[in-house]
Amino acid sequence: MSPKPTCHLIRPESSYEGKQGLSYFAGIAAETVGSSGICMHLLTMPPGARAKAHMHENHETAIYVLSGEVHTWYGDRLEQHIVVKAGDLFY
Repeated sequence: MSPKPTCHLIRPESSYEGKQGLSYFAGIAAETVGSSGICMHLLTMPPGARAKAHMHENHETAIYVLSGEVHTWYGDRLEQHIVVKAGDLFY
C-alpha cells in the first residue's frame, strides 16, 4: 500500500457549474484532493452576477478579488454588508 500523497498539483483546465449557478474551475476541495478544512476555487463572475445566500458549515472560506468588486452580505439575517475590491482579501 502506497502512502497518501502530501502535496497535490491542480491545473484548473476545465470548469463546471456549481450549486450557485456560477462557473467554477477545479480547485482544492474534498472531491479533488481530500481536503477537510479548506475549499479554494477560481471563479469568474460576470458583471451583475449573484450567488444565492448560503453558508459554509464544514470549511472556512477566504476570497481574493483579482479584478472588479464584489458586494457581500453576511450575518444571521444578511444584515451586514461589505464591498470587496480588486486586491482585497476577504475572510
